[in-house]
Amino acid sequence: MQPPWEVLVLVAHHLDPKTLATATCVCKTWSFSMSSDQLWGPICSTHFPTLSNLRAVNPAVPYRRLYALGHASAKRRTQRPQKPRLSLDKVIFAVELCSGGSHVVTTVKPGSELSVDPHGLFRFDIDVLDENLFELEALEGLKLAWNVVLKGFGGVFTMMDCTGKGSFVSGSDGWFSEELPSSGCCFSSGTSGLVADLRLGLRDVGGRMKVEKVSMGVLSIITWRYVCVDDVLRYLQHFLVPCDL
Repeated sequence: MQPPWEVLVLVAHHLDPKTLATATCVCKTWSFSMSSDQLWGPICSTHFPTLSNLRAVNPAVPYRRLYALGHASAKRRTQRPQKPRLSLDKVIFAVELCSGGSHVVTTVKPGSELSVDPHGLFRFDIDVLDENLFELEALEGLKLAWNVVLKGFGGVFTMMDCTGKGSFVSGSDGWFSEELPSSGCCFSSGTSGLVADLRLGLRDVGGRMKVEKVSMGVLSIITWRYVCVDDVLRYLQHFLVPCDL
C-alpha cells in the first residue's frame, strides 16, 4: 500500500539529493512527485547556483537535470586520473652529445633499468661509461639530443634537441632545458606546461673534461618542481602509443 500523496510531498522536502534521486526510481508516481522543480529548485540553487541561473536561458530545463550536470562535473574534478597505458619498462632512453662533429657521449638505457625516485618523480641518473675526454671549450658548440624510444621501435619522441653551451656551474656541471610541446589531445598548438631537464655531471681529468653522469627529468612550468612518473608517461603515450591499444 503506497503512502498518501501529501505524505510523499512532506517527506520529500527533507530528503538529501541522493535519496531524492533514488526515490524517483520506485515507481511512476514517485518519479513524478520526486522530480518536481519545487523540490529540486532549492537544492540546485544551494549546491550549484550558477547552473541554477541557466533556467533564464531555457525555462523548460528541469532543475533536477541541472543538478545532475553539476554533480557529474564536481565528481569528475575529484577523480584521480587513470593509470597510463605506457610504462617505464616499455621505453628506452637515448642521449647523445656531440661537439664540432666529434662524438662526446652516447648512452642508451632501458627504462626498466632506471632507479625510480623514492617519491615517484620523473627524475633519473645514468652513469656514463664512455671514457671520451674533451676540452672545456668544446662545450660552446655542444649538440645534445634526448630521445624516448618505444620498445620494438614502434615510435620515438624527442624530449630535447638543442645546440649551445647551456648553463654551467663552476665548469663542473652543465644544465640544459627545453619546453615540451602540447600533446595535442586538448590544444592544437602551444606548450604542455612541462620542461625537459638534463644535467651533465663533469669531472676534470688532467685539464680535460669527462662526462660522468647524465641526470634527466621533467619539470612543471608552474611550480618548477619535478612531476611524477605517471604524469610524464601519460604525456608520452600521446606520442608513442596508438589510440587503439
